[in-house]
Amino acid sequence: MLDRIAQLNPRLNALPYVLADEARAAADAADRAVAAGATLGPLHGVPVTTKVNVDQKGWPTTNGLVALKDLVATEDSPPVANLRDAGAVIVGRSNVPAFSIRWYSDNDLHGRTLNPWNDGVTPGGSSGGAAAAVAGGMGPIGHGNDFGGSIRYPAYCCGIVGLRPSPGRVPAFNPSGSEERSIAPQLMSVQGPLARSVEDARLGLVAMARRDARDPNWVPAPLDGPKPAAPIRVALYKGTARDTPAPAVRDALDTAARLLADAGYVVEEAAPPHVDEAAQLWRDLVHDDMRRSLLPTMQRIGDEAVKTMYRHVLAGMGEMDRDAYLVALGRRLAIGRAWNLFFETRPLLLTAVSWQQALPFGADTRSAESLEGVLRAQGPMLGTAMLGLPGLSVPTGVANGLPTGVQLVAARWREDLLLQAGAAIERAVGLVRWTGA
Repeated sequence: MLDRIAQLNPRLNALPYVLADEARAAADAADRAVAAGATLGPLHGVPVTTKVNVDQKGWPTTNGLVALKDLVATEDSPPVANLRDAGAVIVGRSNVPAFSIRWYSDNDLHGRTLNPWNDGVTPGGSSGGAAAAVAGGMGPIGHGNDFGGSIRYPAYCCGIVGLRPSPGRVPAFNPSGSEERSIAPQLMSVQGPLARSVEDARLGLVAMARRDARDPNWVPAPLDGPKPAAPIRVALYKGTARDTPAPAVRDALDTAARLLADAGYVVEEAAPPHVDEAAQLWRDLVHDDMRRSLLPTMQRIGDEAVKTMYRHVLAGMGEMDRDAYLVALGRRLAIGRAWNLFFETRPLLLTAVSWQQALPFGADTRSAESLEGVLRAQGPMLGTAMLGLPGLSVPTGVANGLPTGVQLVAARWREDLLLQAGAAIERAVGLVRWTGA
């Protein structure tokens, strides 16, 4: 892996920190454990990467910010600690956008991460460095986090698998943080794996999901739930007239639907309840929360790209008062109830990750109108994140020289259903591999 990183990372810039000496020492320790007959974890000796927005002892938690380049963590965050406890060998720290809030992994401190498939499109954000590293063969599993699509979208853009778990499944906490997370991240933000295969994503989830007392929101939910009635029904959602998928996206959905039907699932077109409202509610809750919790810091230490993007976000967006925010939280509960009932009869939703293929670089900073188009395209990820649902991004092939894929969504704690259906698609398609180097 270190040889592969040395070969590719100077061009892709996926890993701003390469932990060569530390990784070799960890690998030697892993060999000694095998020789001693010690009990081995599920990722014993497996090279992985961690994102620069989570604490890792001895390394900066930069979050893509020049102002935080010297914020060296004194202890591991829960996902990093769990990866180590599982036996993983951390080979690098992966790139993000400033504050990890754009769909593009580019910042003034670490520079721009390239998509291995095409330099002109985004590798995704905010886990773009993790996705580019996995796609490029610089580690089979990457740690990521997902607030509105930051695992699923980079995986989609780079042709790999990305799993957004249910909130509470994987513990999270940054000891270096100066404040606790505000309400929207508590409800929606998760830690999870990006991987080359569905099975590797499952292993990554198992490793990261162990309890950590520092996260009181962690839930000891089993990784396997009761079997639904057979055959499992899948709702296929292809968008509305306002969200017409690009031809490659439509073809990917049709392909995945056919493959799931061939595997014994019953696939039928059906729209989840309040689907457009759910995506809009993510925007209302998240951005109003960020206006209070993040905007002052962003204006003080953010790079020009993130500040420009956020000016476009706030253009024409009214500020919610306390009562309006509380009403919106109540509406979130009502929509979540409706989706729960939807999943009672159709345990799986098959939809797009984005209504467009990987976006050209810089579409979020060009203008408010351009950003609106980006956010409309990302609607399938936003609404499901708002509801705290798990989602799996699975590749389906290549079109126009770029990877294609779909998103599977299920009720909370039913990652097992996502992984089973994702594996059925993967068995038929095979692994989508970038072979450019």
